[in-house]
Amino acid sequence: MRDVAIVAFAQTTHRRRTDELSEVDLLMPVLHEVLGATGLKANEIGFTCSGSADYLAGRAFAFTMALDGVGAHPPISESHVEMDGAWALYEAWVKIQTGEADTALVYSYGKSSPGRVRDVLTRQLDPYYLAPLWPDSVALAALQARALIDAGATDEPALAEVAARNRTAAADNPHAQLTGDVPAGDYLVHPLRTGDCPPIGDGAAAVVLAAGDTARALCARPAWIRGIDHRIEAHALGVRDLTDSPSARLAAERAGVFERPVDTAELHAPFTSQEVILRKALGLGDEVRVNPSGGALAANPVMAAGLIRLGEAAARIHRGESDRALAHATSGPCLQQNLVAVLEGESAHV
Repeated sequence: MRDVAIVAFAQTTHRRRTDELSEVDLLMPVLHEVLGATGLKANEIGFTCSGSADYLAGRAFAFTMALDGVGAHPPISESHVEMDGAWALYEAWVKIQTGEADTALVYSYGKSSPGRVRDVLTRQLDPYYLAPLWPDSVALAALQARALIDAGATDEPALAEVAARNRTAAADNPHAQLTGDVPAGDYLVHPLRTGDCPPIGDGAAAVVLAAGDTARALCARPAWIRGIDHRIEAHALGVRDLTDSPSARLAAERAGVFERPVDTAELHAPFTSQEVILRKALGLGDEVRVNPSGGALAANPVMAAGLIRLGEAAARIHRGESDRALAHATSGPCLQQNLVAVLEGESAHV
């Protein structure tokens, strides 16, 4: 296995609406920033991979327009996943492992403001039995939260505390959309209030990966990816225990999370109830600092929020604020798909 690290990370300042910007306009400053941090030019990148959803834009192959921001001529080695950018990072990591590239640019973006994202996300569901009923993402998350409360695993005041802690932490994050004292609000779908749910907004993120000595030359303290894995639950919600996340636990085990303690965890938990589930599945105690960036409850650009969790964890290692961090990304209803990575600083390498 080749040593591969995240050597640079950049993201937008996430906003509720960016009507004046196209996806390319949203993405360009982030690409310039992340490449500028390494000193690399676009034509020096060995592989480029992106994550986005054409459903958000409402047109087929919308992701090809984003390549205008990257610069696809002269021809580049490029790929796209119709997933959160965390899965694009996984593909880029695999590409580097094959030896076909030493560096990779990974980016993702999402503009949720033009449409009703709760309706758009129903298209992730089983097309025969569930999607025709149009249960939206908040309703399904509320079903999961109710199962947790009925099982005695949490209650509404505890969920409110999760929201308050994340958004208080986000006060130190200049890119966050919601920060500070955000009221619990009215019930959106019982038992979830507006404060238990992520903000709707637009944003983009990008990271640069590099292998071995190339990573050391590009970054003073690379965030080495010591393990990465992703797993999926059954598609049918009716055959799952919504109070647990076996796929997150298995991905963490395969990524090596349980081999040694982590000091930081960036969890992609768009709903407060999902953080409760992930903390248990990943074995995170009070000694672990969870979501120092504010997490998805502070900013949740669809298709970029998972990549941002990896980037935020890596950035803390770059700054020397963490030695061993866990980064998590999810996709689909009720934590259906889960990706887990372990990142370490140079001094923590064994």
